[in-house]
Parts: sequence; structure tokens; C-alpha cells
Amino acid sequence: MELRRRVYHVERPLLNQEQLEELGRWGSATGTLQWRTWLQCSHARARALLLQYLPVLAWLPRYPMRDWLLGDLLSGLSVAIMQLPQGLAYALLAGLPPVFGLYSSFYPVFIYFLFGTSRHISVGTFAIMSVMVGSVTESLAPDEDFLQDLNSTVNETARDAARVQLASALSVLVGLFQVGLGLVHFGFVVTYLSEPLVRGYTTAASVQVFISQLKYVFGLQLSSRSGPLSVIYTVLEVCWKLPQSVVGTVVTAVVAGVVLVLVKLLNDKLQRYLPLPIPGELLTLIGATGISYGVGLKRRFGVDVVGDIPAGLIPPVAPNPQLFAKLVGNAFAIAVVGFAIAISLGKIFALRHGYRVDSNQELVALGLSNLIGGLFQCFPVSCSMSRSLVQESTGGNTQVAGAVSSLFILIIIVKLGELFQDLPKAVLAAAIIVNLKGMLRQFTDICSLWKANRVDLLIWLVTFVATILLNMDLGLAVAVAFSLLLVVVRTQLPHYSVLGQMPDTDIYRDVAEYSEAREVPGVKVFRSSATVYFANAELYSDALKQRCGVDVDHLISRKKKLLKKQELKLKRLLKEGIQTQAATSKGSSGSTNANTSIRDIESNNLEGSKAKQVSAGNELEDTVASSQEDAKAPARSTLKALGLPQPDFHSLVLDLGALSFVDTVCIKSLKNIFRDFQEIEVEVYMAACHTPVVAQLEAGHFFDASITKQHLFASVHDAVIFALQHPRSGPVSPVLVTQL
Repeated sequence: MELRRRVYHVERPLLNQEQLEELGRWGSATGTLQWRTWLQCSHARARALLLQYLPVLAWLPRYPMRDWLLGDLLSGLSVAIMQLPQGLAYALLAGLPPVFGLYSSFYPVFIYFLFGTSRHISVGTFAIMSVMVGSVTESLAPDEDFLQDLNSTVNETARDAARVQLASALSVLVGLFQVGLGLVHFGFVVTYLSEPLVRGYTTAASVQVFISQLKYVFGLQLSSRSGPLSVIYTVLEVCWKLPQSVVGTVVTAVVAGVVLVLVKLLNDKLQRYLPLPIPGELLTLIGATGISYGVGLKRRFGVDVVGDIPAGLIPPVAPNPQLFAKLVGNAFAIAVVGFAIAISLGKIFALRHGYRVDSNQELVALGLSNLIGGLFQCFPVSCSMSRSLVQESTGGNTQVAGAVSSLFILIIIVKLGELFQDLPKAVLAAAIIVNLKGMLRQFTDICSLWKANRVDLLIWLVTFVATILLNMDLGLAVAVAFSLLLVVVRTQLPHYSVLGQMPDTDIYRDVAEYSEAREVPGVKVFRSSATVYFANAELYSDALKQRCGVDVDHLISRKKKLLKKQELKLKRLLKEGIQTQAATSKGSSGSTNANTSIRDIESNNLEGSKAKQVSAGNELEDTVASSQEDAKAPARSTLKALGLPQPDFHSLVLDLGALSFVDTVCIKSLKNIFRDFQEIEVEVYMAACHTPVVAQLEAGHFFDASITKQHLFASVHDAVIFALQHPRSGPVSPVLVTQL
């Protein structure tokens, strides 16, 4: 059934800013002193603050055990099975003994259970964070500082103790940064890390993780490197020492990697039929440990193993404050990156399951996890992408799953950790490399961003290259600086357009993009796609004058020259008139005396001669008076009177709908536009200004005797109609106004 076409006819009066404010009764809102509400104390406010900063008290009493408990238990068990091998492996990335990866998989997870607002992210060790920590520990405590004099071997006990102290102090400092930023509501800082930047950064970090594991795959002893170009030097050193590889280590890593890949492919094939994925990593670790113990891989083939894993928990240790000065820059970078990854994943799951994640509370929760974890010898943590996906896909509903996984890790630390002493490090390296598959797939972003947005592709590439060449902390700083620089460049290169009216509508579009859009005769409508501020105000004025098709500055210059020339000419005529008057008066006086002495007796025409003298004097006075009147004429001279070409439009409408704010430079630029175009007899109007912009214009004393709110209209169409009804150059055909 065909729908009937309805014809609507809408009429409303033209509204300038003054009329709009009067109609809507606009006025500034009454200000409230926020600090008074902050200092108020009541039972309800104390309860609200407690629930805000300790969210577990809000949702745990209402926890539906029948519906969610089984799913959280299975999810927590699945995550713990993944967290055990990842904790051991990522400790190697951080340059620490594997047992500290288990500590970092217990304390921070339980703390986040109490303070976090995301139900699905899995907090704990993460490859990106671990490699950032490793770059710090290996640079500040390199192997070269712990060489023994006798046989030039590394004192691993002293080295590991120094690195653990560095990592725990770094974790405390990261936690302090995150808690502080969360308490001052600085969660919006993550908005400066765009998605292309984060993906480029994590891709580069995954490459660094891959390169850092090559020494465990080939069984090589490499120099500790950090700083710019350290990745390049490490690759060159691996290639140089490749003939020194331990065959047993390479075979172990290859076999473990193949097994892990096959198990992951099997999980993908049987995903619909399996209630839980096959724990390939855990089975590989158990099998590799058993084979290593039974065959004696370390003794017979020289395969490096994990070594001693002490059972039980360790008491808290206060960090060394003297290390904070060395770690402050790295700590801030790690704090921002860790929060960015956690809040990005948290918001994805929150949107998918219909709940809200508080970014500021997430900062506090992650900060407390790192702060308290640092006291118990943990290194900085964030959330893992792979474990978070498993926690969600296996039925996890709340952070009870995280608490279950942390308790499972606690059992391993207390009782079962020492069973993994014969686990080959090559197996852990293989597990890390296989888990990088998802992040290495992000190289496909290059093709997709090339088609979608090449500016975002540029951000991705700059972030990737800077992180690879300059290391993690400097790479992040360069990436953020470049991203912000691109924002400034984009505002300096907006799209400027002259608008025309769409047929039979009050809609105005770019005449270069819409072939049916027609400019209104006598009126130019100009628009910028970006706000106008100090960085692009001059570009805005130049583009406006260029798009209008009139060389405004040249026309004003010619007008001033002609007016000055006319003024000088009139002054010269006035001066010549005064001199002529004086000369005529002197000559007439001499002639009268001569006539009186010679012809007074012979002629009776003396009275006629005096009459002529008076008449000549009156004519000179009239000439001087007319010259003085003409001297005032330049102030009223028009372009037409001066013989200059007139613009083909009498009104200019500035569409300021894109303005989000104005600064003093923008206000001065707008004032100059009004002055210049009024100089060439074009009236300027502004349209579609937002209320905050109008308030800022008032505060900046933009409106005065020559520029009033009557020059500001609610819409472009209102400004065009008013301009046609009140042209400077004369009346406009009422037929055109009626058509509009």
C-alpha cells in the first residue's frame, strides 16, 4: 500500500539574538557554591561515598547466587588455569623470578574484586605491562652490574633481589599515580589515547615481547639493553649469536609451540560443543614439567628451567623511596597505559551487558591493586585481553570469578608452586609467543585504516615506529604529542564553504558539493567546519575573503588612496581659492586708487567700479565656502562615486554553528571582518551561534554601538531573509523574499 504524501507548511517569525533571548527569557543560571555541598556531612552522604569507593558493598548483598554462582565458579576456574602459566611466563618478561608472577596474579586480583566496577575484566599480569616493567628493571639493574670476578658469571641472586626491589617500588609508584588521578577525577586522560594510537602501541609492544623471548627460545645469553634502538640492537645480537643456540632448548620451544597452536585450533573447532575450552597451556606446562623431570632436560641437554619456587606467601616490604626519583617517568607512562587498556576493555563489556563503568573509580581500583600489590613484592598489572574474553565467554557475571581465580592461585602459591621447578623456560616463552597471535593480527589495521581514514593510519604508524625505535615510555610520549599535534593541524585546515539554498527548503549546503544548491542573489553565506581560535583565526579571515571573490584588502587600499587623493586635491583648491581672494583684493584696491586720482574728474563711473569690486569679493567667498563643504565629501564617498568596482553582494552571513568556544583572538578577528566588509559597503550578520558562544562574546565586549545583537540570528535562513529585507544598497524585489 502506497503511503500518502503529506505536505507541511511551517511559518515562524525571524528571530535575531535579542528577540530570541526575550522570547526564551534567557539569563545566566544562578551559581551554587560547590564547595558547600562537598563539606556537607550526613548519614546518606557518608553511605553514598562508601558505596562509591567500595562498590562491592553495593552489588554483593544483592548477588543472585542461584543464577550467577555456578557461572562465576566455572569462569574463575578457567581464568585461573590460564593465569597460572601466564603469571609464570610474564614474570620472565618483567625480568623477575617466575614466583613473583604468581604473587602478581593473586594480590591485585583480590583487591580489584573489592574496588572495581567492571564485572568482566580479568586483572593480573599482562604482556604489555610486563615488558614495560622489564625495560625498567633491565636498564636500572643490568646483568653487567652483577658479574662475579672469578669466572665472570652473573650473580643471579643479587640481580633478582635488586630487580624485585625496583619492580615493587615501581608498582607502588604506579599505584600512587593512579589513585591520585582517580581521586581528582582525572579519568578523562584516557580520551587522549585514541583507538589507532592504542592499537599501534600494543602492536609495537607485542613485537617487543616477541623479540624479548627469542633468547629463551634459542637458549642465548644476551646483553641487557634499554633505551632508544634497544630492540634493533637485540635483533642484531640474536642474529649474531644464532650459531650458539642450544638445540635442546630450540626443540623444546618448537614442540611446545606446536602443541599450543594445535590445542587452540581444536578449541576453535569444538567451541560450540565444549562447555569449557581445553586448558592447553596448563596441560602443556604439566606435561613439559613431567618430561623435564623424567628425562633431565637441564642436566642432559642444557635446557634452562624455572628453578626454585618458594612455597608460601612473603610478608609485606616497604619500598625504597630513593628509587622513586629514577622511576617517576616510567611509572606515569605505565600508569596511563595500564589504565587505558583496562578502561577500554571494561567499557566494551559494559556496553555489551548493559551496565556502567566509572572511569575514575577504575583508576582508584587499579591504583590500589598496584599500590597494595607493590607492598607484597608484585610488579605493575593491568587487565589481560585474552583472560577477559575467557572470563566472559565461560559464563562469568561478576568479579566473583576474579576472586575465585585468585583463591586458586593462592592454593598454588602455598602448596603446588614448587612442583613447577623443572618447567623449561622455553615452554613459557612458547606460551607467550603463541598468545601474541591476537595482538600481532593488528597489523591488518594498516589495510583497513588506509581505506577508512589515512590520518588515523598516520597516527598508527607513527606510534608503532616510535615505540619500536625509542622504547615504550618515549614511544608513548611521542605518540600522544603527535596525536595532539594532528588535532591542531586539523583545526588549522578545516573545510571552508560558501553555502547555497536547497530548492524549496530553508536548508543551506555547500554549493561545491550540491549541484542544486543556489546562492541567494546579493547574499554570501560562509561556513567553517571547525571552531575559530588563535591558531586558525587568520586563516579563517583569509579564506573568507578568498571565497567571497572580492579582494577586500586591495579594494580598501584603493579606496583609501582615492579618498586621500581627493582630500589633497580639495585642500589644494581651497588653498588656491584663498590665495586668489587675497590677490584680487589687493589688485582691486590699487586700481581704485589709480582711477580715483586720474579719472575722478573726467569720469562719473566711480560708483560702478566699487560695485564690481564687491561682486568679485562675494564670488570668492562663495568659492571658499563651497570648497569647505566639498572637503567633507570624502567621508560620504561611495565605491561607485569613486569609480571602484562594487561587490556583487550586499550582505555577508557567517554561519558560526561550528564554534564551540571563542577566545580573544577570535573576537578581534570577527571585529576586523565586520570593519573590513562594512568599509566596502557589505553588511555582516552572524547566525546559529550557541548560547555559550554568545555569552563568551558578551564577556569579551564584542557587541558595541556598531555591532549589536541585531546582527546575530537564530538560523542562517533568518539572517538571509533579514539581509534581503534590509540591504544597504537599496530595496530588493519582494518576489525573491517571498520565494525564500
